[in-house]
Amino acid sequence: MPQLEQEDLKNRLVAQALKEGFVAARICRPWDVPDVPARLRSFLDAGYHGQMSWMEERANWRGDPAALWPEARSVIMLAESYTPDENPMEVVGLQDRAAISVYARGKDYHDLVKKRLKRLARWLISEAGEATQVKVFVDTAPVPEKALGQAAGLGWQGKHTNLVSRDWGNWAFLGSIFTTLDLPDDRAEPDRCGSCRACLTACPTEAFPAPYQLDGRRCISYLTIEHKGPIPLELRSKLGNRIYGCDDCLAACPWNKFAVEASDLRYAARAGTVAPPLAELAQLDDATFRETYSGSPIKRIGRDRFVRNVLYAIGNSRTPALRSVAQGLCSDPDPAVADAARWAVQRLT
Repeated sequence: MPQLEQEDLKNRLVAQALKEGFVAARICRPWDVPDVPARLRSFLDAGYHGQMSWMEERANWRGDPAALWPEARSVIMLAESYTPDENPMEVVGLQDRAAISVYARGKDYHDLVKKRLKRLARWLISEAGEATQVKVFVDTAPVPEKALGQAAGLGWQGKHTNLVSRDWGNWAFLGSIFTTLDLPDDRAEPDRCGSCRACLTACPTEAFPAPYQLDGRRCISYLTIEHKGPIPLELRSKLGNRIYGCDDCLAACPWNKFAVEASDLRYAARAGTVAPPLAELAQLDDATFRETYSGSPIKRIGRDRFVRNVLYAIGNSRTPALRSVAQGLCSDPDPAVADAARWAVQRLT
């Protein structure tokens, strides 16, 4: 395809991506992240991945996007905003209520972003020809989305390791379309964090051993979502009332003054996800939990891990009235739930 035609296709592709609801679309090559293998190996060697064994098992792909699909010539990186309507930190101070991460309050982003990516990929094939091959990815494959996002110019990886943009802040989901098309690429975005340390100092568990480094074993998002079994004693009190994920480092970023409103109403918080009562959440059985969080990313951790987190929040609540709720779960069939319940009772005694 002649260069002028490539440029025209790229411009129309970006315009179509914005029509689909993405806030930005940029292009890089699969091999434009040469420092990822070394950074990933350092992360894994330090044990920062905790129980996420899949990161080690798929390190060869995650460290080298070109190895994931050798035929790919371009990666179209896309960002989709989920900026909250309110200050997500307000709920953190409510003792008898739960704090749920903003991204998990609406419909599961995996479904929404993937459908949007597939529509855009079909459009690309219709415009470039049936010989065009594409693969779409949203968070579930071993793709270093943040590094590719920086290489493509979507933004830069901030000191909290998340992607930040001067155009839309850091409240965004990332998706990618790998394609055999050789599209004109964009320039990488330079780091604009400067001397700011707001995200680092905001972390309740001190999960950043240094700027641009995250010890997942101390991250509240990891602890409440990925970590199986009892959470280490020294970290439980630092969870506060955060029962699913954590927004502290994201909310602290000053670049959010440029945050873009979410274009999809399905990202809006559904009933029962903004400051729900801890007492009610602790009573959920498996069937009710599944029904309550159907279509939500929360469902993936299951009732036991969810209630375990709720009980840690109850133990941190300084609300004696919740002691009886915890007592009722001290003999729960799940060992981690029972352990969390006993810990909460002791804290409220």
